[in-house]
Amino acid sequence: MRTLIKNGTVVTAAETSHADVLIADERVAAVGVGLVESEEGLDRVIDATDRYVMPGGVDVHTHFDLPFGGSFCSDDFGTGTRAAAFGGTTTCVDFAVQDYGKTLREGLDTWFQKAEKAQTDYGLHMIVREVNDQTLDEMDGLIGEGITSFKLFMAYPGVFMLDDASIFRAMQRAAASGALILMHAENGGPINVLVDQLLADGKTDPQYHGISRPAAMEGEAVHRAFKLAELAGTPAYIVHLSSRDALDAVREARDRGLPAFAETCPQYLYLSHDDMARPGFEGSKFVCSPPLRPADHQEDLWAGLRQGDLQVVSTDHAPFNYKGQKELGVGNFAKIPNGLPSVEDRFTLLFQGVVNGHIGLSRFVELASTAPARMMGLYPRKGTIAAGFDADIVVFDPNHERTISAETHHMNVDYSCYEGWTVKGLPEIVMQRGTVLVEGDEWHGKEGGGKFLPRSRSQFLT
Repeated sequence: MRTLIKNGTVVTAAETSHADVLIADERVAAVGVGLVESEEGLDRVIDATDRYVMPGGVDVHTHFDLPFGGSFCSDDFGTGTRAAAFGGTTTCVDFAVQDYGKTLREGLDTWFQKAEKAQTDYGLHMIVREVNDQTLDEMDGLIGEGITSFKLFMAYPGVFMLDDASIFRAMQRAAASGALILMHAENGGPINVLVDQLLADGKTDPQYHGISRPAAMEGEAVHRAFKLAELAGTPAYIVHLSSRDALDAVREARDRGLPAFAETCPQYLYLSHDDMARPGFEGSKFVCSPPLRPADHQEDLWAGLRQGDLQVVSTDHAPFNYKGQKELGVGNFAKIPNGLPSVEDRFTLLFQGVVNGHIGLSRFVELASTAPARMMGLYPRKGTIAAGFDADIVVFDPNHERTISAETHHMNVDYSCYEGWTVKGLPEIVMQRGTVLVEGDEWHGKEGGGKFLPRSRSQFLT
């Protein structure tokens, strides 16, 4: 199938140009002016006048169908990837989970079964909950299957948390194999003490979730993670960084020349602790970990994105319905399922950073598409518009004003953290490998239409 996108403004991480894009056999065939002498022989022509033509978004931190806190995320791979595509994201990298007493292989196979519903292309990270000789050997084996990144936790004692010795052993193995270690960096021990003390004092409302997880404990854990990585001789990547304390620890490591990387998420750029303190139980909608910080942290994070101290904006999409799921924590903030819905909103919310002058247009594409693809071993297949790349393309109307609402979003969750927000920008047409998935309000994809993407080692490490 041959498609021509004409008259648009092609935006990549490197440049912006008025050009046409020719697509053939699922890939970009050429980018330029005057690509075809005649439109005869083309299967479709898309007029992108007054539109940006951008690479499909790459969200490298999602949780579909994840069990947590006695419940499951309300989006599975089918609904979650469909919503992602409506929002301009065409590739997601989710997290397979090792169960206690089970092998990494068993956890990975469970997630492959879940992912049979995927409607966009996807990859998988592996969450390691136990570190022993067997799991270390398995890490090496999974790299050969395209699972090239492993997530470790410094928080959630008894659920996910590993001790420093285990983290160090896994980092040593990654140093030898070229895998990338992803760190959930919060100091879980003191946090649990604070949780128990607050509950004992009768402080049970959602806002105390944030108070129990202070920014200092995120900053300490990030600092410790990079010290351990330095000792092991391996890079490390901090997931969902939320605070200036943590960002300062990243900068300190990078200033010493370490391969120290980090992502942040839209919720930390736009939402704050005040949202968790909304009246009644409304604040539970905004409970996630790390928690939302005071609003004065937000400008620091935008500065980190501008200056390159933060490389990626992902979502940590982990949706739980307000009714019946978030409500599990009524009277005890520690029982509120942690996570926010945002996989459909990331592309447009980050674009507001362009609208508001925080970042430039090419930096937007770099953060939303190119850098995550390079960081997680999806480049040179995903992440830009160039000859030979998959034709994952968003035709984006930058001037379209709309209102975000749970009534119109496609995520399988009963609320939006951004309810009533007016934003500029709409992904009008979204293509995956040359096939139109989204056209206006219409969905043309199908459950199971997404492909698993074996990933190479991170290009940021070479």
